[in-house]
Amino acid sequence: MTRTPERETAPADRPETLADLLGGRRGAVDATLPPVAFTAGWLLGGHSLWGGVGAAVVTGAVLAGWRLRRGDRPRSVLVGLLAVCVAALVALRTGRAEDFFLVQLLSNAASALAWVVSIVVRWPLLGVVVGVALGQRGRWRRDRALLRAYGRGSWVWAATYVLRVAVFLPLWLGDEVVALTVARVALTWPLVATALAVSWVVVRRSLPAGHPGLRHPVAPARPAVAADT
Repeated sequence: MTRTPERETAPADRPETLADLLGGRRGAVDATLPPVAFTAGWLLGGHSLWGGVGAAVVTGAVLAGWRLRRGDRPRSVLVGLLAVCVAALVALRTGRAEDFFLVQLLSNAASALAWVVSIVVRWPLLGVVVGVALGQRGRWRRDRALLRAYGRGSWVWAATYVLRVAVFLPLWLGDEVVALTVARVALTWPLVATALAVSWVVVRRSLPAGHPGLRHPVAPARPAVAADT
């Protein structure tokens, strides 16, 4: 999943959703602006890498300053700016504009693998992220129904990273800088919003009737201790 900024509060007249717990809209939108600035600078500069890199880094720095003033966590802000700088350095090092998107391609491949492995080892990352957001640590894993639901929901997120790799890789191999930018925008917030909605439906439908929900993991019943005779 993309960076998760401050949580958004759900209105009192509707149930809380994963989007309320995890947020994601602002971070996902912000993540698309430096690549758009890079491509705009690259095109306006006559396919100048320095023009694209300069536009991306300036945009990333402005966004970082704005987010810090807004009160976002410095760590997440700096990580976002660092990602832009690393992408810019890679492009300058190779001399290929499409390599500005190489870090994103590799990170999505790594994320897809991480999500799949987390499901296999029964530590689904959706549960880890929501558990941290709710301050539950690992208590959710003791609830077998919740563990199973998070595992199913995590497949939705794994699929989003696989989809990005499937789209980005041929475009990167074909040196399609503009198409990579369009794909980056289309597969960021719209895809995150879809994954939040679909994984929430999957999680809710995977829980048995009467389950108290994500905020209230059900601990397994302790076996009764036989009384001494």
